[in-house]
Amino acid sequence: MEINAHTQLCCVIGNPVEHSLSPAIHNAAFQKLGLNFVYLAFQVQAIGDAVKGLRALGNFRGASVTIPHKMAAVPFLDMVEPTARHIGAINTIVATGGTLRGYNTDATGALRALREGAVALKGRRVIILGSGGAARAIAFALGTEAEIDRLTILGIDVRERIALARDLQSNTEMTVQELPLDEGALQKVLPDTHVLIHCTPMGMWPNVHETSVPATLLHPELTVMDIVYNPRDTKLLKDAKAAGCRTIPGLEMFVNQAAAQFELWTNQAAPADVMRAVLESRFS
Repeated sequence: MEINAHTQLCCVIGNPVEHSLSPAIHNAAFQKLGLNFVYLAFQVQAIGDAVKGLRALGNFRGASVTIPHKMAAVPFLDMVEPTARHIGAINTIVATGGTLRGYNTDATGALRALREGAVALKGRRVIILGSGGAARAIAFALGTEAEIDRLTILGIDVRERIALARDLQSNTEMTVQELPLDEGALQKVLPDTHVLIHCTPMGMWPNVHETSVPATLLHPELTVMDIVYNPRDTKLLKDAKAAGCRTIPGLEMFVNQAAAQFELWTNQAAPADVMRAVLESRFS
């Protein structure tokens, strides 16, 4: 498709964005359906200025919002759909007639990935590592849709994790515990945990040798999902496989949430098979 004055612009905004595979998968999907869209990656530090600039572009159609702006972007939008407002974080902006709307497709993407991986959730004890935007989305999805009994949040930012635990206690039926993300807390809670969901940037390219969880603490009864998708097999997932754990790579959540974004921007069904094939090719 030739880029011209009518080409619709979509992008990812975050810091960093060099690792992002969003341009590859969305541009492949646009091409598959013959849509006059293009998707670019923009490194952004001042989120308010960035949103203001995008708003001024007549051909701007939407954006993916990633670390560290998922919560910070909310005040700069005209509307936020109810689920995202409840979560307090977005990962998607849709521009329609000069109005910017915020959505969150992280939650549905994560739940679908877990269910497609045949992971039992109802009545399970779950740990989430991290307390930022993606962690909030997944935590609320677990509490409102998956009927989780007990959730433990381990995070580095004290205020952030306390605020998330408080919000979950007030708005879901889960019993919620919050602890610092350190080896002592992991030693305390991991033995009785069924599902661990990693929602921090730890282990993301280029820091591929980092992990939040010492390998010695992993056990075969544990399912480990890492939302980091680059690399596909993070150190955490490699360690988990070696320990006999069931593993869910971040690629699964990424495909599902990206397909939902595509549909919000284009009002057409996403060619998820094409998007998945592009991702698979990058890790083959």
